[in-house]
Amino acid sequence: MTDFPLEITLESKTPEETFNIGKRIAAHLCAGSVLALDGTLGSGKTCLIKGIASFLGIKENITSPTYTIINEYQLEPNKSFYHIDAYRLNDDRDFEETGGLEVINDEKGISVIEWSYRIKNSLPKHTIHVFIDITGKTSRTIKIKGIDNL
Repeated sequence: MTDFPLEITLESKTPEETFNIGKRIAAHLCAGSVLALDGTLGSGKTCLIKGIASFLGIKENITSPTYTIINEYQLEPNKSFYHIDAYRLNDDRDFEETGGLEVINDEKGISVIEWSYRIKNSLPKHTIHVFIDITGKTSRTIKIKGIDNL
């Protein structure tokens, strides 16, 4: 048995496919899940998160919390979906000062973090990692570590 999670690579040709891959990922998330998401500006991170939120039943418009850092959406009583954007954070200390550690350690919550490499030391061991690479005008390669199959 290896200590490294399997890596799955998926290709997306359109934003709709990226959205649907988000829905497929969401099917593997449960209370306490943390998903770290990285990719360059415009790679489709928020589009993927919109798919996750859709699968989880969130009806609100999902926007990246670039300035607020953390957006919370209610899933059901006592269960939340946290959309975190670490782009404006300098490091793990900034994340801790925003209350981010409490959020990602919420056993009843699901946390998805954009620009997660900025707070890599704060991520729990069970974190699912997703990397999005731009391969064309609308095409993307999406690598997922920590989910056995989609």
